[in-house]
Amino acid sequence: MSDFVTFTLYGLSDGAILALAALGFVLIFKATGVINFAQGELLLIGAFTVYTFFVIFQMPFVVATLLGVVVAVALGVVVERLVLRPLVGENPISVIMVTIGLASVLKGAVTLFFGVQPQRQPKILPSGSLEFAGARLPLDRVSAIVIAAVVLLAFTVFFRYSRHGIAMRAVADDQQASLTVGISVRRAFALAWALAAVSALIGGVLLGDIEAVSPSLTAFGLLVFPVVILGGLDSVPGTIVGGLIVGLTKNYINGFWDGSYAEVGPYVLLLLILLVRPYGLFGQTRIERV
Repeated sequence: MSDFVTFTLYGLSDGAILALAALGFVLIFKATGVINFAQGELLLIGAFTVYTFFVIFQMPFVVATLLGVVVAVALGVVVERLVLRPLVGENPISVIMVTIGLASVLKGAVTLFFGVQPQRQPKILPSGSLEFAGARLPLDRVSAIVIAAVVLLAFTVFFRYSRHGIAMRAVADDQQASLTVGISVRRAFALAWALAAVSALIGGVLLGDIEAVSPSLTAFGLLVFPVVILGGLDSVPGTIVGGLIVGLTKNYINGFWDGSYAEVGPYVLLLLILLVRPYGLFGQTRIERV
């Protein structure tokens, strides 16, 4: 029983961080229709940006995080305006290849400046553990779940009630109709990339504190793809459910079976679910009539 509780906690914490990273992926896809293969690298850039301000420049963590958010927003806007906006209307394969190239450039830049070795930083999340059902639960994992839940709730409130959030939802639903009522589609595109970078930064900081700030964070970011496909490419609630399912699946396999299959398990589960629901658990079924 204690092992089950422990693996569940680890799965929920991994799933919550995956949901943050996947949220950015879904935001970009809903608003712009672009499948962003660089989402894992945005996770990496966010973690190293905060690490730079916090450890190298010796700034207080709050200040380092705020500056990291500024850098993330700027990076998202620059990528959208200078890299992807000129490709609007081009072949989707061309856009996908550009995001793959962007991923290589971002990871290469991190490796150039910081190397390939994991970088340690002072603990941000609470250390120690608590007892529950005979299991010792690390407080940093519990804190990661709480922080991720608060951030996801804040994003949900933003999209549901704020003017910019409603505008983004309108653009995602129908760009032409949005233009007719005065909504700036280009601004919505830039905001989607900025928010995607911010959500990835938060996920990267949490993951970097639990494990280490390392280029290997991109491997964790690869699990974003089964998360968003499982939950539905255009579903924000689906990213949360998909993240938790993938996180739990990975940790249950690692704990109760063979760790060498832990990375493969989420993809096998994804295949089985897609055989029943091709658009994911919460994806919208698209019917094209000719």
